[in-house]
Amino acid sequence: MKALTKYGLLLSVALLLLLSYSQAQEPIKEQSSSAPITDKPLHDKKILIVYLSRTNNTKAVAQIIHKEIGGDLVPIELMTAYPLDYQSVVDQVARENQGGYLPPLKTQIENIKQYDVIFVGFPTWAMQLPPPIKSFLSQNDLSGKTIVPFNTNGGYGIGSSFETLRQLCANSTVLTGYSTTGGKEKEGLFLVMKGAKEEQVKADIKKWLATIKIDN
Repeated sequence: MKALTKYGLLLSVALLLLLSYSQAQEPIKEQSSSAPITDKPLHDKKILIVYLSRTNNTKAVAQIIHKEIGGDLVPIELMTAYPLDYQSVVDQVARENQGGYLPPLKTQIENIKQYDVIFVGFPTWAMQLPPPIKSFLSQNDLSGKTIVPFNTNGGYGIGSSFETLRQLCANSTVLTGYSTTGGKEKEGLFLVMKGAKEEQVKADIKKWLATIKIDN
């Protein structure tokens, strides 16, 4: 009987020690399981792709990116659309840029905080970042997020658009952007992302995504 009692006592002590050790390890286990988001591979993060497109070329690029990496794809739409007439748009955008006007957006992203990486696509307008993109970047808090710009233009490049985006995303990490020639509305050349051009853009985007380490 004494032997059994002694054995039971030893067993109880062993169980208590084991329980105490397990409890002591719990804080370490919780700490190691909550690794910073920046330690995760970028392609494992929650991705949003937003874009502004007038001639559908930026839209086509956004769709190519979406097909490559997934995520949520959302067009940026205005409360009041720009005129269909090209020169009227040019004049309106010039006034907006000069006065710093930010056109109200119909597009509202619910719970934008859930996204880790946000692709922002746009055409070059008057060698600048389009006012609706300035609206989007100004009305959403993108602090701490990874921002990836992509652009289409009429052959004159990105102008000051990428630099302005970096300024508006001062508290974000802005990765190297992508740009390609798109339509030339002034010359009546609209959607060009088709055929050989589309295939070339697809290949270029794959290389770009691999370079910035966002690929599958």
